[in-house]
Amino acid sequence: MKHIPFNKPFMAGNELRYIQQVCADGQFSGNGKFTKRCQAWLEESIGCGKALLTHSCTAALEMAAILIDIKPGDEIIMPSYTFVSTANAFVLRGGIPVLVDIREDTLNLDEKKVERVITGRTKAIVPMHYAGTACEMGAIMDIARRHNLAVIEDAAHGIMAKYKESYLGSIGDLAALSFHETKNIISGEGGALLINDKRLYERAEIIWEKGTNRSLFLKGQVDKYSWVDIGSSYLPNEITAAFLWAQLEKAGKITQRRLWLWSMYQKSFLGLEMSGVLRRQVIRKECAHNAHMYYLLLPGAKERDKLISFLKKNNITAPFHYVPLHLAAAGRRYCRIPDKLPVTEEVSQRLLRLPLWAGMKDRTIKHVIDTVIKGLSV
Repeated sequence: MKHIPFNKPFMAGNELRYIQQVCADGQFSGNGKFTKRCQAWLEESIGCGKALLTHSCTAALEMAAILIDIKPGDEIIMPSYTFVSTANAFVLRGGIPVLVDIREDTLNLDEKKVERVITGRTKAIVPMHYAGTACEMGAIMDIARRHNLAVIEDAAHGIMAKYKESYLGSIGDLAALSFHETKNIISGEGGALLINDKRLYERAEIIWEKGTNRSLFLKGQVDKYSWVDIGSSYLPNEITAAFLWAQLEKAGKITQRRLWLWSMYQKSFLGLEMSGVLRRQVIRKECAHNAHMYYLLLPGAKERDKLISFLKKNNITAPFHYVPLHLAAAGRRYCRIPDKLPVTEEVSQRLLRLPLWAGMKDRTIKHVIDTVIKGLSV
């Protein structure tokens, strides 16, 4: 079989037609009709208060840091097992990420370790929903309310996933989504800031519009717009929004297909888990995941790297995931690491991700499964 990549961007069907509409309309800059459609879909489907499309999830996180007024020395609690953007967005404002260990089951921020690292400088908690499986948001929101902290959901992996009855992105004060080509719903590069605190709506639009009150001007609430606050160019162009709209139209079908593929992996590796060869993903009963990724946990780095090498020789790309932030040079420079992080360090040595995308053929996933099983037997 020919090379099987880790990810292959999935085309929902109407992307090129909608891009042609943008070209025919002649409005290429952001905040046109496709941007508005996407934002309305997110607000209605996720149940968030307000949605603003951004050119990346990183941009949405940067906006969130500005909205909660991160100042030099402010502390932000987050997992070490996450992508660099989770931390960078706050470091750019002078904030200090406080890195906490993860749970052994879901690999999410360990909510039991959060309260002990809160100080007088703590400003926010940033739970990152790893692999599209929800953090324990009930406990996290309770801690935040008792300590008067903001909660910013890093839901880069989380579109269409739920914690209990709530979609990820609708629970915290703010949330960030990703539409990068490796995510479930894509626009090449892209993201969205979801705002659930009504007090932040107006300022969010100002920051989004380069620090101007242009949104108020377009609504007829002021007779001219000008520079009123800090901000930047966070809008995506309309071509990106048109591509994204084609994806959002099929979000349910895309998620359904990914869940089916995920379940194929999960069922196929049950026997190996029962034999102690590996550990499969854990989905807690209060979580409805979105099949963002399928990973396996091998006994150690030696076994993990051996399987990655075997798959590579058989034309299958299966990467590991994050180098923990606290082990990176910039993490040691910019972050506070109050405790040892044994689960994070162990998981980062054991985790392997298998190919998964919505357009994956049944025969392709069967070949990957068979090759994994063969690789673990040699």
